[in-house]
Amino acid sequence: MTAPQRDITLRFLAEPQDVNFGGKVHGGAVMKWIDLAAYACAAGWSGRYCVTAYAGGIRFVAPIHVGSLVEVVAQVIYTGNSSMHIALQVHACDPKSLNRRKTTHCVVVMVAVDETGHKVAVPQWLPETEEDKKQYESAKKLMELREEIADEMARLDF
Repeated sequence: MTAPQRDITLRFLAEPQDVNFGGKVHGGAVMKWIDLAAYACAAGWSGRYCVTAYAGGIRFVAPIHVGSLVEVVAQVIYTGNSSMHIALQVHACDPKSLNRRKTTHCVVVMVAVDETGHKVAVPQWLPETEEDKKQYESAKKLMELREEIADEMARLDF
């Protein structure tokens, strides 16, 4: 068996059907690309079919224009028993200049499941480099914050 793949890069061309009335790519189109990259990353790590359990902290920091080359980089930054926290960064550029700029970033949690939809174990990822350790700690902090948000939403009956 080959080693799990920790990261993946998917590329898309922003097409006219991806654009809103303001001439920029719809946030929903970007979120779809993020979900596709998160799935490909999680499946590559776990060797299993995976489902999205959480997508959060999505920050749209710059617009994407029609005709742009869009690159979505996904990387495992934390693993639980069956879950994988995937950090994603979206960059866009004019394909003629290749002058990349960050447009979006977020974290998505994917869960590996079997043929019946039950959770299954995934290979553990352990940080090695200093950057890995920072990402790992950030993922743990985000888990704590999500619990606080969930508690507050339950209290407000959302």
